Amino acid sequence: MELKWLEDFVALASSLSFSRAAQERSITQSAFSRRIKQLESWLGVTLVSRATFPAELTKEGKAFLPAAQEAIRNFYGTRERLRPASARSDVVTFAALQTLTVTFLPEWLRNLERAVGPVSSKLGADRGGIEDNVAMLIDGEVDFFLSYAHSDVPFWLDSDRFPYLLLGTETLLPVCKREDDGPLLDMCIAAGKPVPYLSYGDFSFFGVALSKHFAREERFARAIVHENTISVGLKAMALAGWGVAWLPEKLVEEDIRSGRLAPASLDPKWNINVDIRIYRHAVSSRPIVERLWRAMGARTLPSSAGAGND
Repeated sequence: MELKWLEDFVALASSLSFSRAAQERSITQSAFSRRIKQLESWLGVTLVSRATFPAELTKEGKAFLPAAQEAIRNFYGTRERLRPASARSDVVTFAALQTLTVTFLPEWLRNLERAVGPVSSKLGADRGGIEDNVAMLIDGEVDFFLSYAHSDVPFWLDSDRFPYLLLGTETLLPVCKREDDGPLLDMCIAAGKPVPYLSYGDFSFFGVALSKHFAREERFARAIVHENTISVGLKAMALAGWGVAWLPEKLVEEDIRSGRLAPASLDPKWNINVDIRIYRHAVSSRPIVERLWRAMGARTLPSSAGAGND
């Protein structure tokens, strides 16, 4: 049994709407419904009647609701009591997509420290994708969430509850091991041959962005030779000569300078520009969070003035 199942159930009991509760929990409706079914399976009872609209709690659901609410209160209350004082007042916690912890967070945090003084930070355990990392922000497990953002990738966060700042931009570009004959992507397209493709899969952030980008541009065949949701893993495969990977420019700029990797195309239409955003919970009142947020706002890009969702 997972705590998020209980929180999902309480949200559903409040709204009696799977779609509204899923939006409140910042996950897709299908994922939300799946988690409610997992909770019901664990308990061995049906909690929600799906035969009515709006949904209704069954008698078992009504009996379980107070226990779920109490369990959630006890869990977070115990966590607060167990935390050392320094963790509650001085340490700022982040959730972040893994690539950003390598390419962006270290130098950005160092620059921020120059503006506000010493910063003690902690990175929450990476849960693999945006949806699960966002859950850490929603559940109060972290102070900030650092993420990529793009108009092609849906992102359900209420900007009133979770404002964001635009910290920078990144370019995703196709790269491969240097080929003597020229850029591999361009050569394969010109010859009508499948491109050996290092894929993020269909459901990761970059995977969704690339799929939609490919659909708008010139069609070309791709032969998936390896799949990995982590950019660093795809970079290693590209360095070993397995094919073409779309990787963040900051991750590969040194490899391109040294000649270990090369652009796989000379056509900029294959590049994708993405935003780098940082989100927070609007109701957080920790002084360190407020101080850092003000400093971030003073250093952010001009276009970040109006927070919203893609």
